[in-house]
Amino acid sequence: MSAKITAMKAIVPAALAASLAGTAFAQSNVTVFGVVDLAVTRGSGSISNQTGLTSGQLAASRLAFKGTEDLGNGLKAGFWLEAGINADTGTGQSTNTNNQTTGFVKNGGFTFNRRSHLSLGGNWGEIRLGRDFVPQYWNIAHYDPLDLSGVGTSQVLNSSIGGPTLVRASNSISYLYGHGFNAAAIGYGPGGFSGSGFQFQAMGYLGENPSGSATSKDGNGYGLRALYSTGNFTVSGATGRTRYAAGDTRQSNVGASYNLGVVELMGMYEWDRNGPLKARGWLAGGRVPVGVGSIRVAYSRYDSDAAGSPTAKKWAVGYVHPLSKRTALYTTFAHVSNDGPSASALNGAVTAPGKSSNGFDLGIKHSF
Repeated sequence: MSAKITAMKAIVPAALAASLAGTAFAQSNVTVFGVVDLAVTRGSGSISNQTGLTSGQLAASRLAFKGTEDLGNGLKAGFWLEAGINADTGTGQSTNTNNQTTGFVKNGGFTFNRRSHLSLGGNWGEIRLGRDFVPQYWNIAHYDPLDLSGVGTSQVLNSSIGGPTLVRASNSISYLYGHGFNAAAIGYGPGGFSGSGFQFQAMGYLGENPSGSATSKDGNGYGLRALYSTGNFTVSGATGRTRYAAGDTRQSNVGASYNLGVVELMGMYEWDRNGPLKARGWLAGGRVPVGVGSIRVAYSRYDSDAAGSPTAKKWAVGYVHPLSKRTALYTTFAHVSNDGPSASALNGAVTAPGKSSNGFDLGIKHSF
């Protein structure tokens, strides 16, 4: 009896330790990460100027959680929750619940506005459910040397007539192939590409309106994107459409990049439609490595068929200097000129139609 009790005393703690170790291992695939990015910004226009401390001028400030579970036989489940943060004020950002202008929630509270999705996938691809970036957005982002952030953000995005689903869609179902399971768990997402090969993404999303009305299909839409890369050379095309009773929005684009070593060249072309209104835009630019940092240069333009033919053209140049793998200093200058009734301005400034605006960022970004 004494020997049995002694054995039990040894077995029970060992079993408990193994159980706790198993629990710890199961939780170890959950990651908390994010970015805090703040910059002193200045914008000047023909009507008014503005100076401020602004969040997310090199990369969007955010707090995110992600994780995967191995289900066996090559199958995995995963999740991604990402909230945008205004780091200069500590407030949250707005989100859109139904892909329509009436669906915006904007109260400064904490929302997972950037991404909120659950995934199931394997070697055959990935099924993703929830709120995510639309496929056609990735070509605007991936081929902008300034990463669609701050005063240098492509004018293709700034002036777009793409509507509520220009960047993200709620209530979506996506299929992704060639990204690796839950691509964002090993990188930012399907916009970027490392290695070589073929990628494909198809998304459908719902406005979730009751049937029987003229607006019952508002906010319903889809997006498609295909990409091929050899490693140094990448080319991709995308298209998408969202339905509205007042007139559908349509967005299509193509882009390419080529890394020559001494410079990485990139460009994209966009054509949009919002009801009867048509628009087009394009960007060309590149990144030049300089020591540990890089110089980024871009020219972008967006033209609309609206009355007076509004046109906005932007030059932008920036420099990013990493202090470590997670921290970087940066500065960017941009100039936008307007034709017709266009009155695009930078960093909070206000300019009159047909007049120009200048902007400047000086900031620091820390990733964790």
